[in-house]
Amino acid sequence: MANSTAKDSTGADGLRQRSAAPAAAPGSDAPTQPLSHAHAHTAGLTSPNAGGAMGLTAPPNGLSDGEKHHVASGSSSAGLSLQDKKAIALLVVLYLLQGVPVGLAFGTMPYLLKSRVSYSDVGTFAFSTWPYSLKLLWSPIVDSLFVESLTVPILGTKISMGRRKSWIVPFQLIIGLMMYYLGSNVDQLLLTDHPDVNLITLLFFLLVLFAATQDIAVDGWALTLLSQESVGYASTAQTFGLNTGYFLSFTVFLAFNSVEFSNKYFRSEPLDYPLVSLGGYMKFWAFGFLIVTTWLTFFKKEDPDNESDDMGVKGVYDIMWKIMKLKHVRSFIIVHLVSKIGFQANEAVTGLKLVEKGFGKEDFALTVLVDFPFQLLFGYLAARWSQGSNALRPWIWAFFGRLAFAVISMAMVAYVPASPIPLSYFALIILITVASGFAQTVQFVGITAFHTQIADPVIGGTYMTLLNTVSNMGGTWPRSFVLKAVDLLTVATCEAPSSLKGTIPADFFNVPASQRECVTDAGKALCDSAGGQCVTERDGYYATSSVCVGIGFILLVGYIIPVCRRLQALPVKEWRVATGAAAAAGAIAAKEGKAN
Repeated sequence: MANSTAKDSTGADGLRQRSAAPAAAPGSDAPTQPLSHAHAHTAGLTSPNAGGAMGLTAPPNGLSDGEKHHVASGSSSAGLSLQDKKAIALLVVLYLLQGVPVGLAFGTMPYLLKSRVSYSDVGTFAFSTWPYSLKLLWSPIVDSLFVESLTVPILGTKISMGRRKSWIVPFQLIIGLMMYYLGSNVDQLLLTDHPDVNLITLLFFLLVLFAATQDIAVDGWALTLLSQESVGYASTAQTFGLNTGYFLSFTVFLAFNSVEFSNKYFRSEPLDYPLVSLGGYMKFWAFGFLIVTTWLTFFKKEDPDNESDDMGVKGVYDIMWKIMKLKHVRSFIIVHLVSKIGFQANEAVTGLKLVEKGFGKEDFALTVLVDFPFQLLFGYLAARWSQGSNALRPWIWAFFGRLAFAVISMAMVAYVPASPIPLSYFALIILITVASGFAQTVQFVGITAFHTQIADPVIGGTYMTLLNTVSNMGGTWPRSFVLKAVDLLTVATCEAPSSLKGTIPADFFNVPASQRECVTDAGKALCDSAGGQCVTERDGYYATSSVCVGIGFILLVGYIIPVCRRLQALPVKEWRVATGAAAAAGAIAAKEGKAN
């Protein structure tokens, strides 16, 4: 018999999912109430690798779970206790800190690198973002291993820690130190003729790895920091904090790091350096990390851990394996892994190509600032459309839209007007970015709604985390290959400018064109040293994006739509797995049935 009292079940990333609804036995058709999803992996919030028409929109946000809770309960912020308000403020700060390195790695660095390296090298750097899509692999470890307190060796002071602070404190300290190191050495690492892309990728890989680990711990702490009545506000705090940090490190930083933007809007006399340098920005946030971590260590006490229902590391991994063995889940995983191929070139390369052709980074920053409030509205509308038994229908229609915008973006790149960029073209870029962001938000909210509908409430955290991790991976794994394909399909040679012919060594330009390639970093450097100029005969961007769109359309019509229609029509019981007490009860019932 189902127990009607509230239950806690520990998810893959250690979040205890609270549900006041009775848990239906596996295999039953009894309606179940999805659990509170108060973290990024469970709620599908803020996937950092999201991009709009130009690959520059912020992580899409539908109506957050906190907002849904707020609307459903009719509560207001005035009804929050002082303790809950302080907890929300702390969560906002912790998520904001997390968003700072994430915004740098996912947004800013590819644009800064592209002016000095090839698309293949930018593709190599894209591997630095993988930890955010793979954190499911170590999240059970973060949840299960911790210390209650530790003693500072020199001072002999005993510091209270806990399940979450045991991970948040050391990893924020490491991030702060890494940010200071990178800020002190960024000129040597980045501002050179030949940046060491492998070293930069490794450093940012570690930075994102530590930020992802901090995210797991903060997600888990959110449910115990807040009272049960206010736990829905955790995702609201995450949405606000993470997006703020992300936009500061991407949109706002790119604007103030632009010499043109700084001179145009903030200086009476032009200078040759920006208002904010990358090194100074990273050092500033390094001190921010260290200050917050120091306060957290000595002045914020974590409540004692009372989790007696912890499944442990092995238990969570066993549950994930059981979920993945379900036939329908395997089909859905394949859909996730191939569904974003169609617009990968658009989201990874279009923005870089526009910058390459003269569209300023500061103009992109303004474009995203204009786009952001629209996406909040679109998220609310998409949340309303994605209810009921056809949650995937808006997702499929938006799929066609994103493919169409990928084609339109190729035309926009092909016909970039000469500088200065006219207002009409700038307005068109904004329009396409907003419209493409709308399609992306509809897809994001629709797929998240479907995840919520099919996830087994008994193991909601683990189930949702698995689905959202696979969804994120679908947008991560093709990106590096797409960027490398652009260089592979590009044909560019080094030619002598007409004004310099006769003054440049003739033997260099008399060799076959195949030996004067101007695609790789080495070829560009050799051409530059000889005084030549790179002439592009075939831009691999158009071929790569066309192939992606073609593959995406074929997959959509021939595989994704039929599979999604079949999966959407399945009864909820087909997505359930037997775990723990529910499995034991099912086994007993089966034996009793045979006995009778």
